[in-house]
Amino acid sequence: MPPTGVHFNGGVNLADAETVFREISARVPNGVRRIPDGETGDRANWIFFQLQKFWHTPGLEQAAPQDLDAPGYEQMPKVRLTDGASPDSITWPNLGYAEAYLASYQIYRRLQGEGVIPAGVRFQVEYPTPLASINAWVVDEDQDALEASYEEALLADLDRVLSQIPHDQLAVQWDVAVEFGILESGFGATSQQTFDPIVERLARLVDHVPADVPAGLHLCYGDYKHRHFKEPASLETQVRVVNALNAKARRQVSWFAFTVPQYQRDASYFTALHGLRVIRGTELYFALVPYHPDEQEPGTTAEQVRLLDEQLINHPGNGGIQWGICTECGMARAEREEVPRLLDLHREILATYAPRPEAEGSPAPSGAHARPKERAGVA
Repeated sequence: MPPTGVHFNGGVNLADAETVFREISARVPNGVRRIPDGETGDRANWIFFQLQKFWHTPGLEQAAPQDLDAPGYEQMPKVRLTDGASPDSITWPNLGYAEAYLASYQIYRRLQGEGVIPAGVRFQVEYPTPLASINAWVVDEDQDALEASYEEALLADLDRVLSQIPHDQLAVQWDVAVEFGILESGFGATSQQTFDPIVERLARLVDHVPADVPAGLHLCYGDYKHRHFKEPASLETQVRVVNALNAKARRQVSWFAFTVPQYQRDASYFTALHGLRVIRGTELYFALVPYHPDEQEPGTTAEQVRLLDEQLINHPGNGGIQWGICTECGMARAEREEVPRLLDLHREILATYAPRPEAEGSPAPSGAHARPKERAGVA
C-alpha cells in the first residue's frame, strides 16, 4: 500500500518553535502523529550545540582540528582532557536540551488548547546519541574514558523532560547518525565502537524511555555542509541495525526513519527491506521528500513509492506493511525560504499516493509499548 503518514525528524529552519508548530499544522494537516519544535536557535546545527558545552567544561580543552575521511567533514573541531585531568573529575554542565524543550512544550500546550495543533498529536523531542558528540568532538584517545559520564548527563537531561511533560503528550527520538558514519567507515572509531557495542548502546537508550512514551530512531547519513558522510549504497546497513536492535531492546521501538537519497531509484537500494524484521505496531518512514525537488529526475518519487511498496507489501509473513514519508535529515539546513515548499511537499506526496477509501489507514499506532514484542517478519 502507498504511504499514509508523515514524520518530522526534528530540525526546521524557521524563526522559532511557535512558527514551526503553526506552519507544520497548517501545511500538513493529515498523517502527523508527532510534532517537533524545530530545534531552532542554538540547537539549529545539531551537535554543534553540545560542542559549545564541551568548550566550557572544566577539565576539557580545545585540541587541534581533525580531518575525517568523509567528503566535506574536514577540520572538525576537537577537545581533549587537559593535562593532569582525570575522566572521573569531569562534571558536565547543564546540557541544555531539557530547558529548551520545556519552554517549547508550553507553546505546544497553548497551541493545542487553541486547536492549532490537532488533539492527539504528541510533542516530539529529539536527542543525539551520547556517542555522537563523544565521537565527533573528543580526540580518539579520550573518547572511551569520557563516554559513560556524558551518557549519564544526557540521560539525566532527558529524565528532566520525562518528569515534567505528561507521558501521553510526549514522544522521544534518538538521532542515530555518527553510528552510521562509523559503521560505513566514514568516521574513525575506537575498539569499543564496533557493531555489537553500538547496538547495545542504542538498546540502552531506547530502554531508558518509559514504555508509555513512544521512542523512535532517526537513521541518518548526515547533512553537514549538505553532504552525506558517505552515500549509502543500499538500505542494508540500516536494516541490519534495526534487526539487531529489535532483538536486543527490552521495549518496542515505536518508529524508524530511514535514509533514502533523493536521486535513488535503483531497485537494489531497497531489496534489503525483504529481510527487515518488523515488530507489529512499529511505524516505518522513508525519506522520499526531496530537499531539492527541482533537481530531482522527474518520476523519481513515483518510482521510489513503487519500489518500497513492492518490498513491503510482499514482506514475508506480514501481508503488507503500512509506511510513511519524511525528509532525510530534518530541515534545519534548508534555506528558510525553502521550508514552506518542503512542508507542502509532505502534504502533496501523501495526497498523490493516497490509498483508495477501502484501503485507507495510517502507520499503526504506537501506544501499546508495554506489550511483548510480536514479530511480523523474520529475515
